[in-house]
This record gives sequence, C-alpha cells and structure tokens, in this order.
Amino acid sequence: MTIFADKNTKVVVQGLTGSQGRFHGLRNRAYGTQVVAGVTPGKGGTDVEGIGVFDSVSEAFAATGADATMVMVPARSAASAIIDAAAAGARLVVCITEGIPLHDQAKTVATLQAEYPGTRLIGPNCPGIISPGECNIGITAGEIALAGGPVGIVSRSGTLTYQALYELSRKGVGQTTCVGIGGDPFPGTRFVDCLAAFEKDPDTHAIMLIGEIGGADEEAAAEFVASSVTKPVVAYVAGATAPPGRRMGHAGAIVSAGKGGAGSKMRALSEAGVTVCSDPCQAALTMVSVVDSLSMHPMSLA
Repeated sequence: MTIFADKNTKVVVQGLTGSQGRFHGLRNRAYGTQVVAGVTPGKGGTDVEGIGVFDSVSEAFAATGADATMVMVPARSAASAIIDAAAAGARLVVCITEGIPLHDQAKTVATLQAEYPGTRLIGPNCPGIISPGECNIGITAGEIALAGGPVGIVSRSGTLTYQALYELSRKGVGQTTCVGIGGDPFPGTRFVDCLAAFEKDPDTHAIMLIGEIGGADEEAAAEFVASSVTKPVVAYVAGATAPPGRRMGHAGAIVSAGKGGAGSKMRALSEAGVTVCSDPCQAALTMVSVVDSLSMHPMSLA
C-alpha cells in the first residue's frame, strides 16, 4: 500500500500553463499520475498537450472528479490557491511554491484545520509526494524511486529526499511512499502525521526520517516514535555544524536561543529508540541492514 496518494488519485495542476507547472505537470503525467486538468484563471477552455485547463478549481473538480491538486503558482497567489482547492473538496493539496509569506502560511494552515479538516496539505516549499510506480505529485524525479517497498520516507529537506531515494533504490531497497514535508515553519503535514500513516500501512516495514535544524518537529517525532511506532526508524538530522542564529537553507532551519539545534534533536530521537546516523549515506546503508534483518531485501529473498 501507499500513504496519501496512489494510482487512483486524480490530480489538478494549479498553474499548469506556467513554465514550471507545465514541465512538472507533464512529467508527472508521463510517470503515470492521473493528471486530469489544469487551472489558470482566464485561460479556461484551452489545453496543455491534451490536459484541459479551467478557470477555477471548483470547475475542474466538477468536470473531472479530481480529488487532489498540485499548487505551482507564484508565492503571492499560493495561499489563496490552497484554500480554493480545499473549498472545492480536495482531500490532498501538494504545494510546491516557496517564498510564501510566513503570515500567509500560518493563516492558511489554521484555516484548513478549522474549516477544511478533510483536506491534507503537504508543503509548502517542498518536493511533494511520490508513491513509486503509482503516483508522483511534485518535482521529484521518478527515475530515482523504486517501487515495491518496504521503506517509507519522510523528509524536511528536498535535496536529501532525493538522495535517500537514490541511495536506497541503487541498493535495491524499494519505497512505499516518500513525503517531502518541506522546511518552512508552518507546514501542513508534519513528521508525526507521516509516522502515524506509515505505522498503519501494512506494506511499510521500516521508516527513514530526515530532519534538519530549527523548530521542534523532530523532538515531537521522537515522542511519537517512543509511544506509538513499532517499526524500526532510521534518522539523519542535517545542520550539525550550523552556527547559531544562521539560517541554513529553509526558512524554518534556524537555531535560536539555544533551541532547534541538531544535537538536541539527535539525542531525542536516539533516546526514543531511533537509529540516528551521522550522514545521509550512512543512513541509507543502515536502512539496508535494517531491511536485511527483516528478511525483506530483494537480495535476501533471492
């Protein structure tokens, strides 16, 4: 199985007629994702290589039976695009857009929680979600993912998401779903949400968690693992050498007032029973060993 998105997910691309929306929307479709429509106000009635474009998300959903969207619009429009998708009935919104003002992010997440609890937001400022062999909503290269499980991946870092997929795939270890939750301070989906979903998924037998400095999501994840996760978890936390007060990469990746450092996150995860690794390559090798110990690695089954 997968979490959040599978071969039956029907996706509308908000911003399909833009250069990035077009590129990744068509690439997602080529992967096998059901990209059923695009949305660009004022361009309704046109199409992008056979994908019909509508003026609004509600029109696109009504015409196609879609249940998910990928938001590829400029930062100034992204918050309203997310709410428009939720109001249209989207159960999943994947927002790739970066640079959304923090106030807009916070308000959007609060609005979703209060008014649209049936809508899951992944992102913003994230690579999206890929369920290998079934569905790719975002900017991850499908070529680096491997279907067949048994590992679920959740990551705050886009680049390290790609590395985790590549490292595991080249060693023959497949993935059920990989979720890039993004590194901004107000994400729609957090580590705990993905850990809970992977724990329930019968085809996910081990979990890789990739964190980074800033915030307290890794500490919350550690508490959840200790109380509610029975499957082995391997983790890597980026930013161990980051100087205090210096933002590293993401808006949420900053150590301030002694909080949010890599050391405290690594200690919390380790104390929760997570295997914490010193670099992403070691994390991948450790996960291969974990999968081997579960007698689920393809080479072990040969």
